[in-house]
Amino acid sequence: MAELPTGFWNGWIVVLTLVSMSGLAWLVLSVYFTKDVAAEDEVEPVWDGDLREGVDAPPIWWFWLLLGAMIFSLIYLILYPGLGSNPGLLNWSQGSRVAESYEEFEARFDEARTTIAQTSLSELQNDSELMLTADRIFQRECAACHGVDGRGQASLFPNLMDINWQWGSSAEQIEQSIRAGRTAGMISWQAILGDESIAQIADYVLKLGEQESASHPAKVAYDQNCAACHGSDGSGNQLLGAPSLADDTWLYGDELESVVISIAEGRSGEMPAFGQRLDNMQIKLLVALLIR
Repeated sequence: MAELPTGFWNGWIVVLTLVSMSGLAWLVLSVYFTKDVAAEDEVEPVWDGDLREGVDAPPIWWFWLLLGAMIFSLIYLILYPGLGSNPGLLNWSQGSRVAESYEEFEARFDEARTTIAQTSLSELQNDSELMLTADRIFQRECAACHGVDGRGQASLFPNLMDINWQWGSSAEQIEQSIRAGRTAGMISWQAILGDESIAQIADYVLKLGEQESASHPAKVAYDQNCAACHGSDGSGNQLLGAPSLADDTWLYGDELESVVISIAEGRSGEMPAFGQRLDNMQIKLLVALLIR
C-alpha cells in the first residue's frame, strides 16, 4: 500500500474543522435570521388530531450560546494546536508540558533523591518508610516476573529472597544486574552428546556433592563438556552467569526430566536493563531491599 503524501492528514483535519464550523455557523444563522414565508394557501399539517408543526424560532439565548461557543472555538484554534500541525500562537503541546512538569519535579526532589542514593544500605534498611518505598518500586517494576513476594515463579524467573544468585549476591553485583541487565545462555547439547549421555550427566549433576558422585560413570563426560562453565565441582561461575549445580537451587526444576531438558535443549534467560528506567535512588532502594 502506497504511503499518503506528507502532511495529507494534517491538511485533511484543517479542511474538516473549517468546513464543519462554517456549516454550523450557516445553520445557526439560517435558523434565526431566515424567515420562512409560507404560501397563503398552504395547509398546515396536523397529526393525531392536535399535533402541529411548530413555526416559532428557537429561544434567542440558544443562538447566543452557540455563537459564544463558536467564538470560543475560533480563539482556541488560534491559540492552541487544533488545525493539523499548526502549533497555535502559544506553541503549547502536551509533550512540552510533560517535560516542564518533569523538570519541576526534578528540581523539587533532586536533592532528597541524591541524599538517599548516597545513604548507606544499612541506614536505608533501618528506615521503614524508605523500605516501604522500595517495596512499592519492586511491586511496580519487578513483581510481574519475580512474583509479589520476590520468590520467583513459573520455573523461569529466579527467587530473589535466597542467597544463591546466579550472577552474585553482593550489593555491587545486584546493582549491576538491575542497572545493566543480564543475558544468560545454556547451549543445546543434544546433537553433541545424544540421549543416553545426557541422561547420565543429568543424573550425575543431581548427585553432585554426594560421595557416590566421584565414581559416577558420567563424571568424565561432565568434566569434558560442562566443567568449563559450571566448575569441576559444580560450584558454577558467577562471572559467566553459570549457576551452581551443587546446591539445592534449581531455576528450571530439580527433577531428572527438567535437568535432561536443560541439557538437551538448552536454556536462555534475560534480565532487562533498568538503568534508563530507574534513577540512582530507586536502584539503591531496590538493592537495599534485596541484599541479604
